[in-house]
Amino acid sequence: MNAFQSGYRSLLLALMLAWGAPAAWAAGAVDVRQGATLQSQGTLLVDVRTPGEFAQGHAPGAVLIPLDQIGKRLTELGGKDRPIALICRSGNRSGQAQGILEQAGFTKTVNVLGGMNAWEQAGLPVVKGQ
Repeated sequence: MNAFQSGYRSLLLALMLAWGAPAAWAAGAVDVRQGATLQSQGTLLVDVRTPGEFAQGHAPGAVLIPLDQIGKRLTELGGKDRPIALICRSGNRSGQAQGILEQAGFTKTVNVLGGMNAWEQAGLPVVKGQ
């Protein structure tokens, strides 16, 4: 991210907060409980792990789009203003996916910090299999 993009993002975040946008969107990252709450409020939860990892356990209702495919499957995400939470195993790949979506013009993305590791540790529900 260059200096212009960084400054623009800071200005955009300040405006979002001033307009009463949820703090999660301004922060760009949420913990697993906030991620689960956002999902329950209609945010699309996208799991960017591999199909094998997804089958071992994923959040109920999560949509699987592996990181290496996300750039090719943007149309599956809906409009660029659709709220999207991204999750992986630990938060690293979902952070990369968030960058890809932001570069593509998506405006409401958050990274679920700690990923499925933290999700399970928090005792949130997990579905096994595809």
